[in-house]
Amino acid sequence: MVFSRATSDNAALTGALLMISAALCFAAMAVLIRYVTRDVHPFEAAFFRNFFGLIPMLPWLFSNGPGGLRTERFKLHFLRGALGFGAMSCLFTALAITPAAQVIAINFTLPILTTVLAAIIVRETVRARRWSAVAIGFVGAMIIIRPFGQDFETGAILALLATLFMAAAMTTVKMLSRTDSANAIVTWMGLVMTPLSLPPAIYFWETPSLWQLFVMLLIAIAGTAGQQLLVRAYRTADQSYVMIFDFLRLPFVAAMAFVMFGEVVDFWTWAGAALIIGSALYIARREAVLAKRAKTATRLPTTAPADPQAIPATKIDLADPATSQTGEKPDA
Repeated sequence: MVFSRATSDNAALTGALLMISAALCFAAMAVLIRYVTRDVHPFEAAFFRNFFGLIPMLPWLFSNGPGGLRTERFKLHFLRGALGFGAMSCLFTALAITPAAQVIAINFTLPILTTVLAAIIVRETVRARRWSAVAIGFVGAMIIIRPFGQDFETGAILALLATLFMAAAMTTVKMLSRTDSANAIVTWMGLVMTPLSLPPAIYFWETPSLWQLFVMLLIAIAGTAGQQLLVRAYRTADQSYVMIFDFLRLPFVAAMAFVMFGEVVDFWTWAGAALIIGSALYIARREAVLAKRAKTATRLPTTAPADPQAIPATKIDLADPATSQTGEKPDA
């Protein structure tokens, strides 16, 4: 595979190691969620994930004060938080009742669903080759879910619904990133999602033990660390290159879940995951090619119309040490 730009050996190796580390963090987070939700209700676990997730943003919030959160797009921030809450609720519930590897495999449909929403909401032009990749990825998801067979699982449907919420949330983040900083977007997300997740948590509340609180703190730490490593991986090497290593989440989760719970991944999950991963890689590669064309077009004078598939650049604070929403992951 030829990538969108030449990547030095050092940058390629560093980017790969960063993404592998991020995949390991996200895999650990998923398995820990499955572990703790055996005794803690998923809605309660989601509340603590949001609450603990605000802690890394406190230093930035204290240093910038309320002015750092000033925005003219509160409604869109609230919508983003509501979508994130929906994604997290579905994901945590799916992990509570469904093998972790199956949930993660379905979660790989994120770039596929994002492509569909970009065509519907953002009016991005998606041509036949990318629609073909979307169709193949959808077939892969149906192989895993098996909605018409005896192996139909509610958890698999919830995992797909969580991914749909994530894709919608990413679409709103693209809009917000044109005017607001990444730190503000992340902080508003926590400020919206924490109170939204509190009422259902109270309804199913059972006071957690110190060990359960510690595990839920580890979940928040793993999610934050994964996001930071993900951002650094994208900054170090081409996204279309490092994305390949993100799919190591599946074997990582499969290995951890086998050791901790004795879960074995069946043939159909691997087969469906292969189709999803292949289609997601094609979409990532296609977007990289289009981005390169758009960049070249801005350097060369031309009277030709712009490529309609090129995604406009947005103001994203890539230097943000906390996270970048362009690489947002399954912890919503």
